[in-house]
Order: sequence, then structure tokens, then C-alpha cells
Amino acid sequence: MKILKKISGTVLVSLLLFSCSQKNKESNNTLLLENLRLIDGNGGNPVENVKILIKDGKIVQIGNNISDKEAKIVDLKGKTIIPALISAHSHIGTLKGTTTKPENYTEENILSQLKKYQDYGVLNVMVMGTDRPLLFESGLRDKSAKGEIEGARIHSAGYGFGAPNAAPPVDFAMDKVFRPTSVSQIPAEMDSLTKVNPEVVKIWVDDFNGKYKVKMQPEIYKAIINEAHKRNLRVAAHVYYLSDLKKLVADGIDIIGHSVRSEVIDNATLAQMKAKNIIYIPTLSLDEYAFIYAKKPDWINDEFFKKSLEPGVYEMITSAKYQDDLKKSSNFATNMKAFETAKQNLKKVYDAGILVAMGTDSGAMPLRAQGFSEHLELQLMTESGLSPLQAISVATKNSAKALKIDKDFGTIEVGKTADFIIVDGNPAQNIKDTRKIFSVYKAGQKVK
Repeated sequence: MKILKKISGTVLVSLLLFSCSQKNKESNNTLLLENLRLIDGNGGNPVENVKILIKDGKIVQIGNNISDKEAKIVDLKGKTIIPALISAHSHIGTLKGTTTKPENYTEENILSQLKKYQDYGVLNVMVMGTDRPLLFESGLRDKSAKGEIEGARIHSAGYGFGAPNAAPPVDFAMDKVFRPTSVSQIPAEMDSLTKVNPEVVKIWVDDFNGKYKVKMQPEIYKAIINEAHKRNLRVAAHVYYLSDLKKLVADGIDIIGHSVRSEVIDNATLAQMKAKNIIYIPTLSLDEYAFIYAKKPDWINDEFFKKSLEPGVYEMITSAKYQDDLKKSSNFATNMKAFETAKQNLKKVYDAGILVAMGTDSGAMPLRAQGFSEHLELQLMTESGLSPLQAISVATKNSAKALKIDKDFGTIEVGKTADFIIVDGNPAQNIKDTRKIFSVYKAGQKVK
């Protein structure tokens, strides 16, 4: 009896301690942020000295006269809050160190990279066509969507469609990509893809600066678009040439996953893109990475950049041999010109009223640093002629629209999930201030 009483007493104490911890946990689910400069993602001017009340991961009140006795109060005077960044074009898992290989695609590597995106304030990423069965078989994507694992939330385009013996390159862990040789193959392949519930379908329509003699033929991608649309799926195209863009627009493409870099887009094509509600993802950082390391950019020794790199990449890109090889590359001048054309096209597309979303192609190869690239993209958008506030809206509100998650994410508004970055400085005046990260909150919880 004494033993039972002793055990019962121990259980009672444990229950009381658990009850107290639960009450503390519940009270910690209410957070009041004070004295903030608010950039809400909608494009308007910042609002000073704002209070934001968060309960159970949601924003419940924004204003000046807010109080809550249960809330944990955080004074953030002098700091700015912006919505968490959203990348509509990224890659996860195949990159490790200085390699991009199928064997890199492990649960450990995926989780590490999702955590890296989170550390940089990027809390939703669309993986554009390079996922592998492990993601779906392990339940990682579902756990990510439910917030059961740390890091950015994964959105997936599944396996993607390319051309046989051409783009995308098989040696960059693209061996799971469908490569139909005839229109008749496409319905069955699309049925296979739909088993993993992709959010979009990715296609590659490019010859990679003449690297490949062929690229996906119009009859193939037209059939892919038609079959995807039958299944209520949108299609995103990797594209480079204006001639391909025009055909894709005529054939019903939904998303342009890279800038047009061959020439400036004509007004008639822009009008068609707007009329068809086509989304444009410029990935300017991808184009700058093709040559910029040879020019030793001002951020190359910045810890914010260096910490985003995989092991060994910094040593590779700063070596004299690598930089000399870049300068001597036959595509060096072409790549610089393509980058300038991409910037011109971004401004034209944006001014035409077409929805521009932020994507970087980060994680596709070692040069494209996950996390840093998204902040560099903001800078490059402003260099293209967008204002800092416009660039922030592209990377938050517009990207949420592109991923169809804008009901919950993309702006700091009542009712939305409390995903945001708190930074020192004022990104509305200097876009590089987004890199001065003080803290990152995911669903109301401080994660960095």
C-alpha cells in the first residue's frame, strides 16, 4: 500500500507539473510584438510604431492600442518586420558539397536544406521538378505542410518533363524526369506524375546555350499542357528564347519559370501574357551567378553569403583557376548580356501588369546558394527598376499567389499565419537591409 501511495503521489506530481507546463505553453502561444516598423507585403509605405498580436500561430490584431494580459511582450523598437520570403522556384536535396547527385537525396540532407532556408527567412519553397520518390514515400512533404518538421515548407512539382538526351541534364540528378519521345506517351506519364500530387507540372524548353542539339518539341509540350490542364494542373516552363515563349503562350502555358534572355519581349506578347494571367518568375540571381564570381562581387566575403554555401563551395568559387576559367569561357560575354536582357524584361513584364513572383533556382547546383540567393534576388529586382517595396511584394504576396497559398501566407494581415522576418534597418530605403536578420518567426514561433 505504501508503495502504491508513493507511486500515486509521484504520478500526481507529474500530472501537476505537466498541467503547469501546458498552461505555460498555452500562454506562450500568445505573443505581442511592439514598436515595429511594419512592411506588410501589400506594397504600401511602412507604418511606424506598430503592435502585432499573435495567438496560436495566427495574426489576430494589428494596430497601436493593443494589450493582452496573457501575451509575452517583445519590444522591437528600431526594427522592421516583413513577411517571410517565398520562393516559387527552388530545388532541395540533390545538392551536397560541390556535387549535385542522386545519392545526395537523403532525408538528412533535405531537412538540413529546409532548415537553411528557414534560417534565411524563406519559409515556403516550390521544388521545380527535381524531387525524388523518397520525398513522397517518407511522408516528408506532408509533414512539412503540417508544420511537423523544422524548416521551410515544401511545395513540389514532382518529377518534371524534359527532352531525351537533352535538357534538363541527367548528370544533375535529373534521372527521374519524364522524357517522352511521342505524344502518345504523355497521358500515361501524366497519370504516373499525378500519383504524387504535384502542385504544378514542370517542363524544360531550352537547349542550354546550344549545349544540346535539340530541345522539347512544340507538339510534345502542347500535349503536356493539355494533359495537365485536364487534371487541373498548371504548367511551368523553363524557357530562354523569346521564340519559345511566344509558342508556349499560344499553347496555354501558365507559368514562365525563368527570364526570357535572348531578346527584349515585344509589347504584343506581353499583352497576351497579361490577358492569359501568365505568371513570370525571373530568377535573376541564376543569371548573375553564371559570371559574377569572376568579378569578385562585394558580397563574396560576407558571412551572410558564406554561411549559405555548402562545404567546399567557397573555396571552389574563390580559386584563381575557377575565376579564370569563367572569364575564358566561350559563354562569358553571352551570359553577361543575357543577364542585362533579363533585367530589362523583368521591368517590362512588371510594368505590363503581369504577376511577377520570386524564384531563384537555388539548390540546383553549388553556385546557387540556398537562402542567400533569395535576398540577392531582391537586390537584383531593384537594380532592374523595381522599388524595394515592389520587390518585397514580389517575394512575398505575389509568390504566395503563384503557389496558391495567399489565403494563409505572403502578407502580414489579420487572419494569416504569423510567418515573418524581423530585421535591423529599413528595407524600404535599402533593400540589402533584409540581410540584417534579427529573428525569424514561423507560425508565431521564433525559429532563429
